[in-house]
Amino acid sequence: MAQELPIRCYIVSSFLLKKDNDNYRVLLLKRKQTIQGAWAGVGGRIEEGEKAWQAVLREIKEETGLTPEKLYSADTCEQFFGIDRDSILIAPVFVAYVSDNAAVTINEEHSEFGWFTLEEAILKVSFPEQRRILRQIQEEFVQRQPVEWLLIDID
Repeated sequence: MAQELPIRCYIVSSFLLKKDNDNYRVLLLKRKQTIQGAWAGVGGRIEEGEKAWQAVLREIKEETGLTPEKLYSADTCEQFFGIDRDSILIAPVFVAYVSDNAAVTINEEHSEFGWFTLEEAILKVSFPEQRRILRQIQEEFVQRQPVEWLLIDID
């Protein structure tokens, strides 16, 4: 009998967008702990009793001090092989729009942050899956009006 790899989904991932003149910028955080030194979006664990979208709102608040004006499902999942756990990890991805004057306050998990154009962010992130997701966000949330059915009622 073949050995199966477990598939785990206990984390969420998100990218925050803010308007900058006629374009958007995406927030990236430089990690101090897990995957130290890597630039990434906001993410973390889903706590017991939370829905994925509630977890992402909590993580955004904890990691950046921000509260999104709008939250969307990105209609995709970040997936990667967790070498340390010998399993496939899947994280639903969300896109959050924040105020164009949003003031970021990073927590102890990060050493720095920056608002980058999507093109800059694609070059800055470490993993191919993140680049794929950022390209999808650029196509579906920056170059087009997001599909209304992906909007999450956070009120």
